[in-house]
Amino acid sequence: MLKGRTAIVTGSTSGIGLGIAEALAGQGANVVLNGFGDAAAIEDIRARLDARSSGDVRYDGADMTKPDEIARMVGEAERAFGGVDILVNNAGIQHVSPVEEFPLAKWDAIIAINLSSAFHTTRAAIGGMKSRGWGRIINIASAHGLVASPFKSAYVAAKHGMLGLTKTVALEAAAHGVTVNAISPGYVLTPLVEAQIPDTAKARGISEEEVKRDVILAAQPTKQFVGVGQIAALCVFLTGDDAAQITGASLSIDGGWTAQ
Repeated sequence: MLKGRTAIVTGSTSGIGLGIAEALAGQGANVVLNGFGDAAAIEDIRARLDARSSGDVRYDGADMTKPDEIARMVGEAERAFGGVDILVNNAGIQHVSPVEEFPLAKWDAIIAINLSSAFHTTRAAIGGMKSRGWGRIINIASAHGLVASPFKSAYVAAKHGMLGLTKTVALEAAAHGVTVNAISPGYVLTPLVEAQIPDTAKARGISEEEVKRDVILAAQPTKQFVGVGQIAALCVFLTGDDAAQITGASLSIDGGWTAQ
């Protein structure tokens, strides 16, 4: 149980992040949700999680491209709850395009949200974790942090960077009771993945069904999408005492993709 612990989960208004937030709230943690979306829908999510948890579930709309807003979010959580114990860096966006056509603004946004935001949240939260002698930082990376795919230069670069950040901060925090790990999922049928299917189909000149069958699941020997609940369960495990000696690791949950 995580009663008395406080978690920030970025990008948690849908997809993997929402599944992780639900799991942590279900373990009794205070949870700060973060992400974009319809205000009424987000409030419905917050209220639903709050009703299921013995902790307090709040929402902060900090923009993950803005370091000042990130620092404010962490500071407000620390003041409200006495500290941030668990940080899950999950926020991410995607764009699919040949590198010579890749829009500069898309490159900058993907690096900012998928990689730099994790640096800024970690920078803001880790001092408190060290001073209290306990903390868990979990970075949601990707199989694309270990291998590449065409037309995803920014995403692949960001996820490779996420693994490097994970290892570096793990070494800095190892003597302070703080673990830092990355979870590297394969394909999960989230809104982010669904949104990139039409672009991939256009880039490759094939149908959307062929993208699912011959491009996405072709990479995963199990021929199945990874479940959000499976990732959330691994995240909960990493917050527990049994995982106290796991740090600096990239834990693949990808249906065997990166074993090839």
